[in-house]
Amino acid sequence: MATLTGETFESLNPATGAVVGTYPVHTAEEVEAAVAKARAAAQWWASLGFAGRAERLARWRGALARRMSELGEVITAETGKPAGDAQLELVLAIEHLAWAAKHARKVLGPQRRAPGLLLSNQAASVEYHPLGVVGVIGPWNYPVYTPLGSISYALAAGNAVVFKPSEYTPGVGKWLVESFAEAAPEHPVLQLVTGFGETGAALTRAGVDKLAFTGSAATGKKVMATAAETLTPVVIEAGGKDPLLVDADADLDAAADATVWGAFSNAGQTCAGVERVYVHERVYDAFVAKVVDKAERIEAGEHYGPMTMPSQLDVVRRHIEDALARGGRALVGGNGAVGERFVRPTVLVDVPEDCSAVREETFGPTVTIAKVADMDEAIEKANDSPYGLGSTVFSKSRGMELARRLRTGQTAINAPLSFAGIASLPFGGSGESGFGRIHGPEGLREFARPKAIARQRFTAPIALTSFARSKKTEALVGKLVAKLHGKS
Repeated sequence: MATLTGETFESLNPATGAVVGTYPVHTAEEVEAAVAKARAAAQWWASLGFAGRAERLARWRGALARRMSELGEVITAETGKPAGDAQLELVLAIEHLAWAAKHARKVLGPQRRAPGLLLSNQAASVEYHPLGVVGVIGPWNYPVYTPLGSISYALAAGNAVVFKPSEYTPGVGKWLVESFAEAAPEHPVLQLVTGFGETGAALTRAGVDKLAFTGSAATGKKVMATAAETLTPVVIEAGGKDPLLVDADADLDAAADATVWGAFSNAGQTCAGVERVYVHERVYDAFVAKVVDKAERIEAGEHYGPMTMPSQLDVVRRHIEDALARGGRALVGGNGAVGERFVRPTVLVDVPEDCSAVREETFGPTVTIAKVADMDEAIEKANDSPYGLGSTVFSKSRGMELARRLRTGQTAINAPLSFAGIASLPFGGSGESGFGRIHGPEGLREFARPKAIARQRFTAPIALTSFARSKKTEALVGKLVAKLHGKS
């Protein structure tokens, strides 16, 4: 967590309360100065072209790979997550960085387009230019993987970046920015600003060409309102209430393992994790027994860390108490599961669908499991949510069909969260989960502006865009269009 102490604030280890580091609270003037420096750096960075940028991004990637344990220690110190989870986050982030640098030219380079018959004398093309300066406001739950989903793609597209990490993980942000400066020391292409919400608001107002935000839906709405003052476009990756569906023919062991991992890993502090499960009635009892057996073996403080943000403890406690008060049952955990820093795994059943534990994002190590008559009912309940981020389906015969019917930005079939590790797939949501995409070709294009170019190759025999156009030409064009399209 972080506590304000005048012009600086302290980053604390959420597992022990020990001070990890002290960081400045950057003012609006300092943020504006950083953006101004980034503006000049962006021109140099863009001038390097795809090859020059890829070379420097490769240096940075190499440093991240060689020094994973060093950065992992910073992640663990500021979030409390185990070393293995910190390493997994880093491995995925490095994979995305490599993909973005490798594919930027193919995705954003000039592309020929067909001009059509009437303008066949034209050569048509589209290319993508850097926006300039991108602001990134990152989260604390995955302080490397998530912000790098924007930073890596923005840099590969030719932009400079000003990065404001969460006030809970400023040390991770500092490490990333300093390691990039070693790989590209010529200009401040990636800069750091630290502080609280006011610093993030200042970054939004500071003249960036686009802002990428990851956090809660409530904060995302505030970011959008601030960005609207200057018509600054935004990418919003907000929360989720992600469902997992278990069909009658599912591999129950695999589905139970995915449920436990998706619900409890990182102390449940995963926007695309598993919070709701809908299970076909024919396999419900067997599935629940397997989940309970696995969940009872998971220990807070050993398999996952503390709640990084202390205020989330109250949210988790409220959701559990509401579920139990409304007739739900805790098969694992329940009352007393929420401690001073850690929350024990909690498996809830028989929870009404209008409970806060089902409707609101819990962002803690809890999961609700509900019985359904069939997958049609499962789809209906899964989609009955203001969120639309991630989802998971376990089915041997209907996986693709069910995945397509889920109103979420991404779905994993027969494996947990696999879409997050595939760099070529876009990531993002809809509704309260936000909009815009990071990762994949869509993520690269998110941080570039399309430029359409039409070049005349020879003078057209039929001049349409001229006051010299004759009635005879108009009649000829009318007949041509009617012949080409009139039969359809």
